[in-house]
Amino acid sequence: MPVVTFDYEDFISLLGKKIKKEEMLKKIPMIGAEIEKVDGNEISVEFFPDRPDLLSIEGIARAMRSFLEIELGMKKYEVMEPKIEMKVEESVKEVRPYVSAAIIRNVKMTDELVASVMELQEKLHLSIGKERKKMAIGVHNLDAVVPPFTYKGVKPNEIKFVPLGKAQEMNLEEILLKHEKGIKYAHLLEGKKLYPIIVDKNENVLSFPPIINGELTAVDLYTENIFIDVTGTEKMAVENALNIIATAFAERGGKLEKVKIIDEERRVTPNLIPEEREVDINYASKILGMDVKKYAVKSLQKMGYDAFMDGDMVKVKIPPWRVDILHAIDLVEDMAIGYGYEKFQPKLPEEMTFGKGVSFRKLHDILLGLGFIEVVTLSLSNREDQFQKMNVREKEIVEIENPVTTKHSCLRLSLLPSLLEILSKNKHNELPQAIYEIGEVVHIQNKMAKNFVYLAGVKISAKTGFTECKSLVEAIMRNLGIDATIKEKKHDSFIEGRCASIWYDGEIGYFGELHPMVIINFELEHPIIAFEMNVEKLLSLSEEK
Repeated sequence: MPVVTFDYEDFISLLGKKIKKEEMLKKIPMIGAEIEKVDGNEISVEFFPDRPDLLSIEGIARAMRSFLEIELGMKKYEVMEPKIEMKVEESVKEVRPYVSAAIIRNVKMTDELVASVMELQEKLHLSIGKERKKMAIGVHNLDAVVPPFTYKGVKPNEIKFVPLGKAQEMNLEEILLKHEKGIKYAHLLEGKKLYPIIVDKNENVLSFPPIINGELTAVDLYTENIFIDVTGTEKMAVENALNIIATAFAERGGKLEKVKIIDEERRVTPNLIPEEREVDINYASKILGMDVKKYAVKSLQKMGYDAFMDGDMVKVKIPPWRVDILHAIDLVEDMAIGYGYEKFQPKLPEEMTFGKGVSFRKLHDILLGLGFIEVVTLSLSNREDQFQKMNVREKEIVEIENPVTTKHSCLRLSLLPSLLEILSKNKHNELPQAIYEIGEVVHIQNKMAKNFVYLAGVKISAKTGFTECKSLVEAIMRNLGIDATIKEKKHDSFIEGRCASIWYDGEIGYFGELHPMVIINFELEHPIIAFEMNVEKLLSLSEEK
């Protein structure tokens, strides 16, 4: 979990009220943290990763002002109307399409602020930014450049500038090959024909996101006005990061000013308008095991929200830097934190229940007895493996919004492609090979994603065929005590006439001899038999017997 290190005296100056260090060390963990180390006035605090707004001393001070009732409710920041524009050219849309920006004026730079901003920037890169893939932040000396600014895509050798920390000009390609940051993050621009840059009116480069800023706009202790850019591949991540870092500067006395972003939307950023939600007080009371109507509003105000009662509903305004609030349950959790966990009375359960674990031991014993070896594969897959290689028509599938690799871009519909991938990686081992897996798949039903547990097995051998597969499936059914019927089935992954359905009050699985095209697609060379069954149906039928 992320650790924030700060000076006690600096914290007190931001808090606005003198509080003894011993008392502060008791109070901070109550908002979801753990004191890691205290060395004189230097304090290191480990925060839960769901609160990126607490990744700086400024954010911690803001949260503690509300929690300690120094300043109840949501912090309000005055934001000046935009005087500066940033034009977004179409050329950058295919590379890194989203950008937001802010101006901070009249900043009083100190060693503490510089250190805090650098630490916050890197922690946001790791958390919200996912190592700069989703978003990256640039902090610049505004007075070193001339607005308006332009965000555009350029060819790798089209433009030169002096990157931060260097004295020599480099083009973008050279930065990726020679600069330490370029080498580290070059993979983020791999395969791109154009690279993103931000320039001023005179074509001076401020930033080459997500790699490195220009030395021209380096911030130091004499900087008074700051320009912040946040670029990325995910709009929400870009906007959330800007709100967090811009308000951190505002906590230090900087004056916030919007920037007009000129693209197809023509918008202004940062957007600090709070989101409005509501929570049913009866729902909150049920979750927390007590009537919270008297405490709900005050508890949420202590957590930095604006809130009021409207009948049985709590109306809540969520600060724009609280990017962790996704559901009403998150607000209920904050009610509990604001009320104080130490005030909840321990209570024994009112009813005794006896649960039973779901065990697949019997299935494992059966498959091992039939000569199969268990494997465990990832639940993430890709469309090529699930559809093209299996020679089947594409279906609706749960896809990952920002996959790390194209190989892991969706949730699997079937276990068989993963098993065939294992066989393809073991071609050097002698035959026969027989493996199985019991694992989860995800299907879309009535526009909703639903998890199922499947059993699948494959066997590759020079002499295997449909008859052997049928005998294996019948052995599984016999050992489970299920009197299933075998019916002919047509399935494009299997040879026509050599595929069958396992039927008992509905289909519970299928099996057969894989089509040669499927075998070739997975770079295999010998006949393969395969089966796949719904484990929940198998076990329910077995228990009935």
